[in-house]
Amino acid sequence: MTAEALTCAAIRVAIVAACLIAPLHGFCADGGAGGARRPRVCLVLSGGGARGTAHIGVLKVLEELRVPVDCIAGTSMGALIGAAYATGVSAADMQAVVTGLTGESLFVDRPPRSEQPIRSKMDEKLNFIGPEFGLKDGSLVLPKGIVAGAHLESFLRHLNRFSDVVQFDDLAIPFRAVATDLADGQTVVLSRGQLAAAVRASISIPVALAPAQLDGRTLVDGGLTDNLPMDVALQFGADVAIVVDLGSSRVKQEDLKTYVGMTRQIVNILIMQNEVRARALVRPTDILIRPEVDDYSPADFDDWAAPIGVGEAAARKMRDRLSALSLSPEDYAAWEARRRATPPAGAAIDDLRLPAFERVNPSVVRAQLHDPSGRPLDADQLETDLRRLYAERDFERVGYGLMDESGRKVLMIDAVEKSWGPNFLRFGLQGGTDLRGESRFDVLASLRRTWIDSLGGEWRSDLRLGSDEQLSSELYLPLDVDRVFFVAPGVQLQRRSQDVFGSDRREARYVIYDARAGVDLGARIGRAAELRAGLLTGGLDQRLDQGEALLAPTPAHVREGAWRLQMQVDELDRPVVPRSGYEASGSLWSSRGALGADASYTRWELGASEAQSFGDNTLDLGVNFGGRFGGGELPHYQVFQWGGFLHQSGYRIGALDGQSLQFARAVYEYKLAPLPLLNGLYAGMSVEAGRLGRPISSDRPTGTMKSVSMFLLLDGPIGPIYLAYGRARSGASSVYLYLGQP
Repeated sequence: MTAEALTCAAIRVAIVAACLIAPLHGFCADGGAGGARRPRVCLVLSGGGARGTAHIGVLKVLEELRVPVDCIAGTSMGALIGAAYATGVSAADMQAVVTGLTGESLFVDRPPRSEQPIRSKMDEKLNFIGPEFGLKDGSLVLPKGIVAGAHLESFLRHLNRFSDVVQFDDLAIPFRAVATDLADGQTVVLSRGQLAAAVRASISIPVALAPAQLDGRTLVDGGLTDNLPMDVALQFGADVAIVVDLGSSRVKQEDLKTYVGMTRQIVNILIMQNEVRARALVRPTDILIRPEVDDYSPADFDDWAAPIGVGEAAARKMRDRLSALSLSPEDYAAWEARRRATPPAGAAIDDLRLPAFERVNPSVVRAQLHDPSGRPLDADQLETDLRRLYAERDFERVGYGLMDESGRKVLMIDAVEKSWGPNFLRFGLQGGTDLRGESRFDVLASLRRTWIDSLGGEWRSDLRLGSDEQLSSELYLPLDVDRVFFVAPGVQLQRRSQDVFGSDRREARYVIYDARAGVDLGARIGRAAELRAGLLTGGLDQRLDQGEALLAPTPAHVREGAWRLQMQVDELDRPVVPRSGYEASGSLWSSRGALGADASYTRWELGASEAQSFGDNTLDLGVNFGGRFGGGELPHYQVFQWGGFLHQSGYRIGALDGQSLQFARAVYEYKLAPLPLLNGLYAGMSVEAGRLGRPISSDRPTGTMKSVSMFLLLDGPIGPIYLAYGRARSGASSVYLYLGQP
């Protein structure tokens, strides 16, 4: 008899012995209709990052061999897979879910743009780089992690089929998640609460993912202290443990020269030490499965379905030993039916409760949530509400839980205000060059002071330094609890340059200093649009910076007074290379002597674009129009400036101007390659046609101008970077380098 056969025989003897004493100790689960007893089987799933999907492959084999599972203990990614299985999700369903996911969809905290308010979408047109800092007592405060994990936690809630279970023993399969208390380094075994929050705590990789706050404790990845929770399986009373051990990842020798590599290796050493202790608890009758996942990266969530096959292959090697635990087809079908039973409709919600906020007005939060009182929990509607609440940028995380208070079901909204708030500072860089001497790069800084009143008023100041300089400050004051209507007084100081080109050379450059103050009344229309109407007053000084004296602008000082209308609509699915949706903007500036202006004129401008995608191909169509109403001409400081990449490519930046503008373009983009946690690498081209009426210089081109461009686009961590070549029908051509949206 072979060693393998002896081992299988020993397992069968142990199973029989365990079942004989089961009536005394209660270790064996029901075996089926015949009432026979069987050993209690516990599944132990280790952590492993993206490699953890190998657990799904193991589950596929267990289902194929009809092996029941009576309890599950999981750490990190093992907790994620284990929780889903414990709530009745099949291995095939899990494989379908992870196959369609990317790292961006899991770990980029931005909610879908359809859920973001218009003010956040407008911010995305500015190329801010890096995190949003907090500003407290004159010091910069960093967020708790690179990723807050709001989108990830929403995914976890979606993956689990039971949304109102409080005790994890009440799941289809009793379950435990393992986390680490960051304060004292102790292992924490989570057995109750909101299931998604428990899993979120178990997978909170330090630094990369913000810690979870549960029951007054700060919790991080359980792999730091118990990556292979064999001890939890023993506490469950497991007769046989099926242990899936992915092992800790190895860091290459050359990677140890970097800070990130050294940090990873330190974490790996901690994990390896506790794994050694856990493996010592594995008994001869337990089944140890070790998928060969060394070739897969724990961080490769863009291809995290790949290890599933490795897990399946490893489980098949243990087929004989697993088969000893098989049920008959009839008994397994009954067990599986109980596991996958549709969750019963929950009792009606009796109350909605919010935490005690330090700054945020609970009435404003309630106005953004559908009142669930008197109805069973609508998890899909609640998830939509929570995403929109998170998109308001006041909270570092949002979630929910259910409590039973003397027979009353209470929905608890778990919303945690940003600990690094309420004042937030961001920095950025954007601009471009045509590599022929025309460059416009600007450094950006934005300071938001939030919740300056009970309705969520905001005081925002923006600074731009570089080719154009600007300091603006605005109070944004909502007027109602729904924050639909608002009033916005503000001031703006600006220094900008205006070029006048003749033929293909600059004839003059004006420097314009502008100071304005005004107030807008506005309304937010849904989450996609904003409409403003306001009055402004101020003045500007203009002088000749380059060029002949006879080209000096007059008068040197101009008084301004105007009323204006502004409209913004944004339904694009992403700010860079949108795959679907549309956007539109419009403005009307009416300068009037009755408001103190030296010149009377009315300037208008409209722009719109629409994107459609087919596989890796995207087509973006856009138009821009502008002009004047009435007989008054636009002063030169209000004419339309055009030229540069995607704005009549081929002509130099700002080389075109006129009293009116008509422009249309078609941009085609093809995704060359996906990049981990990034939008990707693209190749593209544009076809453009436009006309500017009555330019300042008589030497400028007239009639319809036509241009084309070809470009490469890398949408990376510092924003979109374009390298492009543009050529006009006139023969003008330029090579462009752009950072941010052109």
